[in-house]
Amino acid sequence: MTRTLLLITSAAAALTAASATAQTTQSQPPTAAAADNFADQRDDIIVTAQKREQTLIDVPQSVSVVSGAALERNSAQTFQDYLKLVPGLQASQSNPGEARLVLRGINTGGVAATVATYIDETPFGSSTSLVNGAILSGELDTFDVARVEVLRGPQGTLYGASSLGGVLKYVTALPDTTKTEARARGGIEAVDGGDLSYMGSAMINLPLGDKLAVRASGFYRDMAGFIDSIGTNGSDVAKDINGYKSYGGRVSALFKPSDRFSVRLTALLQNLDSQAGSIVETDPVNFNTLYGRNTQSQYVPTFTDIAYRLYTGTLTGDLGFATVTSTTSYGTLHETLRDDFTVYYGTLLGLYSDATGPAADIGLAQRTNTNRFTQEVRLASDGDGAIEWLIGGYYSNEDGKLLQRLDAFDPGTFTLFAGVPQLADIFLNSHYEEIAGFANATVHAGPRFDLTFGGRYSHNKQNAEQGGTGLLAVAAPKVGSDENVFTWSAAPKFKISEKAMIYGRVAKGFRPGGPNVLPPGAPAGTPSTFDSDSIISYEVGAKAETEDRTFGIDVSAFHIDWKDIQLLAQVNGYGVNTNGGSATSDGVEFTATLRPTQGFTASVNGAYTVAKLTEDTDPVAVGGRDGDALPFVPRFSGAVNADYDWRVGAEATAYVGGSVRLVGDQPGNYSPGYLASYGRQPRIGSYNVVDLRTGVDFGKFSIEVYAKNLTNSAGRISATVTPAFPAAGEYPFGAIGAAIIRPRTIGLTLGAGF
Repeated sequence: MTRTLLLITSAAAALTAASATAQTTQSQPPTAAAADNFADQRDDIIVTAQKREQTLIDVPQSVSVVSGAALERNSAQTFQDYLKLVPGLQASQSNPGEARLVLRGINTGGVAATVATYIDETPFGSSTSLVNGAILSGELDTFDVARVEVLRGPQGTLYGASSLGGVLKYVTALPDTTKTEARARGGIEAVDGGDLSYMGSAMINLPLGDKLAVRASGFYRDMAGFIDSIGTNGSDVAKDINGYKSYGGRVSALFKPSDRFSVRLTALLQNLDSQAGSIVETDPVNFNTLYGRNTQSQYVPTFTDIAYRLYTGTLTGDLGFATVTSTTSYGTLHETLRDDFTVYYGTLLGLYSDATGPAADIGLAQRTNTNRFTQEVRLASDGDGAIEWLIGGYYSNEDGKLLQRLDAFDPGTFTLFAGVPQLADIFLNSHYEEIAGFANATVHAGPRFDLTFGGRYSHNKQNAEQGGTGLLAVAAPKVGSDENVFTWSAAPKFKISEKAMIYGRVAKGFRPGGPNVLPPGAPAGTPSTFDSDSIISYEVGAKAETEDRTFGIDVSAFHIDWKDIQLLAQVNGYGVNTNGGSATSDGVEFTATLRPTQGFTASVNGAYTVAKLTEDTDPVAVGGRDGDALPFVPRFSGAVNADYDWRVGAEATAYVGGSVRLVGDQPGNYSPGYLASYGRQPRIGSYNVVDLRTGVDFGKFSIEVYAKNLTNSAGRISATVTPAFPAAGEYPFGAIGAAIIRPRTIGLTLGAGF
């Protein structure tokens, strides 16, 4: 992962890569997983991928849907818990709330996102590269979420900036004006090598008459750590240093005075408070875990606290000929953290060596604040005429603040080390403003052929300034940038029958450029701005299912051209964002679902992706060469999921199920130092994950037992190799840090509701 560092000096190599190292819209009953699977599954799956309700089989692009029932059945709490349900989705992360989402191989590292996150109608997170938007994706707790939609491929026409690879969209449950409903879940988990975890969640839906309803939910999770610091080369001795807590909730009110008009107001609050990340010290050559156990050398105790706040108002009105939708939102994403840079900066400053250990501990304290206002208004045609159309406008105003303080401490304390002056106490303030207009239309050229096309024109302007004090701090005056971008898409669709169709899609996506904050006197050739990068994607696909839905298939193949790639680089000793080179990504994704008898459902999904650079990057600044694979994109990944439900007496339903996920070898990040040492990229080994689950629904009560990662796989989901490797690394004796999946976890959940 990459966190933005502002230490803009040639000596410290600032802005470097640091370890930081994603069905129906109503809620389900308390034991939804069992009830949903046992019920007749002939209902169409409804999605809002094209910003209007459609059946999934009618959408001419690749979309995956994970229902709220499936999320609960899989005890999904993080991105890692539902990757097995979405072909091609990868999440590279080491801390809760810090995840780099990757779809279709579109990733080169850096600090701006390539997958956009939406919560209902609202974009969440940052549009810029200046406040760590790439890894702050918005890891929303999925309790009482109606479904998660994953749109693959560029979505620039309807979803705008930073949707190069696709969109991950949380669709939350609507308040229901027709019934009172309440449910609760509580559970306990035991993780291998750690202590017990505890969790609870509850929801209530209250109609206040037949025109108004309020829905509220809350959750609390206390998750045990499983990584120890064992005193390697003078580091701390501590157990289970990577535990975390997640807590929060949502309140939503729906006012619907008639069938033609509604207003929904929603407030979302969530906190993610974690200690050290789930990183273990790893051999840089074979990527095996060192010291015979999960360890992380900790000199300065670390933590990461993330707070989401999102307030949204959505108004919908039926005008007869069209429906108008207005969505207004204000959201904040605040992160406070402390990182341990004892080995890395200690080596650069002569305060650490493997022979003597640390003369001083070095810690980075950081605050990242993003405050964002958005407004979207769109008008969508009603009815099933020859042309369905949608037009809209969008506005976004975003303020970002990044505050950092780098200190040297007496070993084992937080007493400032007297041997060096203040290292850095600095800030970066940024502002992003965007206005856009978009349109989309579907022409029904006959009973079987449709053509969907659209375009979006957007203008953004940005500015940023940096200041501060300290040995490694350099002030930089305010700089700015602005650009105009046009994105488009076209998708023909041919319906073979009501349950089968083939389609094609060509689309363009973009990611905003921006300013580089440089001090006066920076050498000529150091870029003061960087441009947007863009991709053009070519896709063909087919969707089909039998009339009784006992079998369904969704398959797509794609080719992507990526130009002017944004890269994090060292130019004349300054850490900057630059544009460099090009890349391609080619692949196939599929999902096949089988329901041969009532109560039994099985699915197989997979993705084969070949994503690589097609031009050299700077071998000293970046370290990627023509033909090198794009980071953290396995060539193959796939999963098998199966569940069987059956009646137990007149009132109860039981179920049993399991999943197997396979992830192939993955390339690591680009590192000039690693390339010089080994002549290649880092390479992370393949891994498999086996999950099992079973439970009984007694009507108002339920009990569930599950095992995640039953075989205790030590699968790596990311690894950080510093640009200066091996001269300056993250851990003692040349070890690198690799984020791992959670070890074998056994859990029990009790549910109740009415």
